[in-house]
Amino acid sequence: MLILTCPYCGIACDETELHGGGEAHLKRYGPGSEDGDFEDYLFMRENPRGVHLERWRHVNGCGKWFHAARDTTTLEVFGTYSAQVFEPPKEVCDAISAKRPGWTWRNFS
Repeated sequence: MLILTCPYCGIACDETELHGGGEAHLKRYGPGSEDGDFEDYLFMRENPRGVHLERWRHVNGCGKWFHAARDTTTLEVFGTYSAQVFEPPKEVCDAISAKRPGWTWRNFS
């Protein structure tokens, strides 16, 4: 079972208390953008085997959205962090790189 710690309320909860929101750190396009950019935002998603950055909502707790870095094949969680950041924090990237040599945030996105 997947267990994530909410970075806001600090509670370690299993996936039944959470709701997945898909891929994290997507670039959102505003008014005046091209139709192709909006189409990519809506439909084009990464679905990697391995390390993935995702959005989660603590539904049965504080109700806030947060991001989690985890491995989709092993369910290993590298860390959770606020949804109000544009890239994963250094400590999360370091935790991933320690277990997955060669992984960097920039070659992931």
